[in-house]
This record gives sequence, structure tokens and C-alpha cells, in this order.
Amino acid sequence: MYWFFPQRKMRAIEQLEESLARLHKVVEFVPTPWEIARRMLELAAIRPEDTLYDLGSGDGRIPILAAQEFGCKAVGIERDRELCRYSDQRVQELNLQKQVQFQCDDFFETDLRPATVVTLYLLRAVNGQLQSRLASHLLPGSRVVALDFEVPGWRPTRTTKVVSEGSIEYTLFLYQRPALKTIAESGGQEMLPTDSQE
Repeated sequence: MYWFFPQRKMRAIEQLEESLARLHKVVEFVPTPWEIARRMLELAAIRPEDTLYDLGSGDGRIPILAAQEFGCKAVGIERDRELCRYSDQRVQELNLQKQVQFQCDDFFETDLRPATVVTLYLLRAVNGQLQSRLASHLLPGSRVVALDFEVPGWRPTRTTKVVSEGSIEYTLFLYQRPALKTIAESGGQEMLPTDSQE
């Protein structure tokens, strides 16, 4: 009868793998209202020298807006090929090819090291799965802005409420990668709060 324990253990591992696979597929496109997208970029204090990565970029509005209004380079990561094609077409129409590109890819596997700013409009569980990748890839001073859903295990630098034209309230969470000295002091485990909440 000793085989019952390893059988249950294997079942639990398989269930975990299946739940993670479902989590990777659960992300669906919900467009961020334009004015909320602009507030996300303003909260990140985007500068022309920044490189923005938008994870789950949908129709490409955040990378395009970042390039048009803030002058930075931007990369959208989107696994839906139709949305990628649409976004690429918009970039061509707006002549933003030198500033904006889209990758039809899984953001759980994307190299995020070039990013200085990352924007997220993803479920809390998905943000949690991305947390270790963001922490290991992002350089000191990099910022992460999450819309409505926190990154579990991180303390936001700033939290602010914003209201869309349709009177819908959203919450923005800003996280900032701390300086190397602070990372060493904290064991490299979390983003550093440097500001008060609104």
C-alpha cells in the first residue's frame, strides 16, 4: 500500500501544473480607457530616454500613447496574433516604427531586461506569477504601474484613485525598483516604498 502517498503527491503536482497552465491562458483583452492609460504613464513619470514594456498590450494603445505623447520607446507584448497585426498596422499608419514595436509572445517568457517602465492591466494572480520575473529582470530605478490589481508581495511606492469619463473608478499602483544598496539590505525581495499613498 506504500504507493498511495507518491500517487497523491504526483496528482498534486499535476494539478498545480494544470492550474498554472490555465493561469497563463486566462488573460483576456480588456481595453484600458485612454484617459486612464495616460494617467498610468504620468504616474510612471515617463521620460524620452525610457523604454516601456506593456504586458498584454491588446490593441497597442499604451505603447503608442507612450511614444506619441511622452517620446519614449515602447514595446507591446501580446500573444493574440490578430491584436498584434492590428497594433503593427496602427504603428505603420502613425509612422512610429522607430519608437514602437510589438512582439507576439507570451509575457511569462519575455526578456524584460531592456524595460525601464512596465505597465500591467492583469489579474492579481497573473501579477503574482510575474513578480519574480519582474524582480529579477528590472534594473534599479525601473517602475511598474499596475491598474486595479496589485502585485502580491510588493509594497507600492504610491497608490492613487482615478476616475474615467464614464465615472468608473480605477486604482493605480506604482512600484519602483530600489537602488542596489537598498536591494542588498532588503535581500532583493521587494520594491521600495518611497512615497505616501493618496
